[in-house]
Amino acid sequence: MRSWKNENQILIRNGSLKHDAMSNVSLWISAMRLRTLPLSVSGIIVASSLAAYNGFFDLQIFIFAILTTLSLQILSNLANDYGDGVKGTDSQNRIGPERSIQSGKISTTAMYNAIKTNVLISIGLAFFLIFSSFGVNHFSYSIFFVFLGFVCILAAIKYTMGKKAYGYRGFGDVFVFIFFGLVSVIGCYVLYSRQVDHVTFLPAVTIGLLSTAVLNLNNMRDIASDKEAKKMTIPVKLGKQKAKIYHYFLVGTAIIISVLYGILYYTSPFNLIYFVIYIPLIIHIKNVYRNKEPKNLDPELKKLALSTVALAILLGIGHLL
Repeated sequence: MRSWKNENQILIRNGSLKHDAMSNVSLWISAMRLRTLPLSVSGIIVASSLAAYNGFFDLQIFIFAILTTLSLQILSNLANDYGDGVKGTDSQNRIGPERSIQSGKISTTAMYNAIKTNVLISIGLAFFLIFSSFGVNHFSYSIFFVFLGFVCILAAIKYTMGKKAYGYRGFGDVFVFIFFGLVSVIGCYVLYSRQVDHVTFLPAVTIGLLSTAVLNLNNMRDIASDKEAKKMTIPVKLGKQKAKIYHYFLVGTAIIISVLYGILYYTSPFNLIYFVIYIPLIIHIKNVYRNKEPKNLDPELKKLALSTVALAILLGIGHLL
């Protein structure tokens, strides 16, 4: 009888440990903010499609490019959680999803250690990506991309972390445009082809502008709490109405640039299948125009991010057709 009770206690204890482990995993998955990951690979999708059209595609480079990009995005998300949490920006007044440090579910020490681990993972993936692309025969390219990889990691961390976090001085938009657009599309294409091609320029600008619009929308939603925490994002500097105009400019210019790309590189009606994404983008602009409550901008974030990913996929497929 005593043995049966002991076995029950062991089973209950093991069940509790499993539950705690699952709960812990769930917390970290939430902290990684998986909903932001598809947007981060939009540039990789476009660059890979253009590379495939020109006969440069390599599956190994594609896999490592995706993994490296996802790792950098997760690093950025964790660092953002840590930076805003430590600075007190993620207060109870914040409208968006609850952050891990803000809620107290993950300690600052645990988050900091996770960031350090993620840095090592990003370095490892970047190394394999560079080696897969250039091997030992293109030393100058390798050195340049090692430097670029270091800058990407630094940019992911310094958005909100540290005393001179650039996200607190209104430079987040510039960095997103550069890394999500120019570096992601043009840089990834060079990894495949070892050359810069003019065909990548307009798609890079398009993806960069739409990615910047996603950040701007996020900052428009959080304008009140950011202003209180002295996080001087573009919407905080411009104010609500001018931030909306800036948003129309980002999305509208992205549409114009992508139309220009379709005209300049037209070979078949199939090239223009990504034009269908203009419908949700225009609806999105109307919704932002009509919006009066910042909390109602949160659903628009997902719509804009998914529209950007869809545009990247259809632009790539259209070019291949």
